[in-house]
Amino acid sequence: MTAFFKEQIELERHIVKSVTDSLKTVRNPVVKQVLSAIALDSQKHAGIYNAAMSISAVTPALTDEEYRELENITAKHIKDEEKAIFALEQIMPNLKDEKVKLLLESIASDERKHHELLRKVVDLIVKKEAITEEDWWEILWKNVPFHGAPGG
Repeated sequence: MTAFFKEQIELERHIVKSVTDSLKTVRNPVVKQVLSAIALDSQKHAGIYNAAMSISAVTPALTDEEYRELENITAKHIKDEEKAIFALEQIMPNLKDEKVKLLLESIASDERKHHELLRKVVDLIVKKEAITEEDWWEILWKNVPFHGAPGG
């Protein structure tokens, strides 16, 4: 699997370079910005492939504090994404210009994907890698007969 990830990282980096080189000659602001967004997405994809490659490696569990911090960070970003989605959903039905509508629909689609991805990251990665104080107590007491009560 590592070979696949490394190959994809190189491909994404190639896309970034290719698109960035193309931007030097593009004069249309819409095309230029869309190509820039694609380059940023490819850069992001390379980072995500790199992160996926590290998942198979042993990573230290999160402390309570780290878990709460990551939970707060992702919760803030989820709220920000919700605001962006709401604003876009309010304005898009009133748009007359199909070109503008196309661009805003693309942004709305990205915002929805970001929102869902953040929720899944919290559920599948952050919570799974956290060992909270409650978890430690459960580990310690789970197999102790009578849990300190008389008779045990």
